[in-house]
Amino acid sequence: MQNRNTYEWTKKMTRLISVLVMIHIITRTSISNAYPIFAQQCYENPREATGRIVCANCHLAKKPVDIEVPQSVLPNTVFEAIVKIPYDTQMKQVLANGKKGALNVGAVLILPEGFELAPPDRISPEIRQKTGNLYFQNYRPNKKNIIVIGPVPGQKYSELVFPILSPDPATDKEAHFLKYPRYVGGNRGRGQIYPDGSKSNNTVYSASATGRISKILRKEKGGYEITIDNTSDGGQVVDIVPPGPELLISEGELIKVDQPLTNNPNMGGFGQGDAEIVLQDPLRVKGLLLFLASVILAQIFLVLKKKQFEKVQLAEMNL
Repeated sequence: MQNRNTYEWTKKMTRLISVLVMIHIITRTSISNAYPIFAQQCYENPREATGRIVCANCHLAKKPVDIEVPQSVLPNTVFEAIVKIPYDTQMKQVLANGKKGALNVGAVLILPEGFELAPPDRISPEIRQKTGNLYFQNYRPNKKNIIVIGPVPGQKYSELVFPILSPDPATDKEAHFLKYPRYVGGNRGRGQIYPDGSKSNNTVYSASATGRISKILRKEKGGYEITIDNTSDGGQVVDIVPPGPELLISEGELIKVDQPLTNNPNMGGFGQGDAEIVLQDPLRVKGLLLFLASVILAQIFLVLKKKQFEKVQLAEMNL
């Protein structure tokens, strides 16, 4: 009986430890690595009414991004949308623990309604080779036209290839043969602000009061506690600087409110862009080809007729 109770207790403890480990992995991944999760949790739509993509709320530095798409596509076809996120791959960023590491990249692609991520069985081997092992996901289960990816290593994926399936107006009554806009946001590196408004350790920290720095205490796990003798009320203010940023001040120095205490360790930034694509009607393409063929034939017949007329004139002159 005692052995059975011991077995049941061990089994319950094993389950409990497994659950705790899974919770730790999930929460740690969501907070420190999976920055698209922030936007997905906080915003129903990643593009605001002003046209601004919400990633810019946390990634404050402005950086370039570029998107390449075909000028036009036929219905129910798979094509590539290439998002380019340029940056110096030799740069290192401040990680959450204060150490230096490589930059990651991520992107969000906002397509017109009807366009969506191509299913695996429709992706050609050529496109599959370009996408590699990238994992794309929909921004929301009901928003298949908005696709996010990241974070992924920037040194390997500074160009992200999205395999996109175009809609077919013959089966989708909401799709039409028109010119459509598409929007992209691309990010490299960590953000400066978390969704709750708190700062990350990848930004500048400034003084919260005017006064003299009386003490700088280096914390055991990294970071600093900076004590400022406030000149306005004679009290003391303690500013906390997390691990990562480097101090620009020293003890005994006079500082003003909002004066930077640290450097700006941020090496990344966010950029957004747009492009247009035409969902082309195959009948229009066939009509255009037929028209061009008729024009070419008309030109050929005109040249032949002209040659024939010249021969007749030459024969009449010889008579």
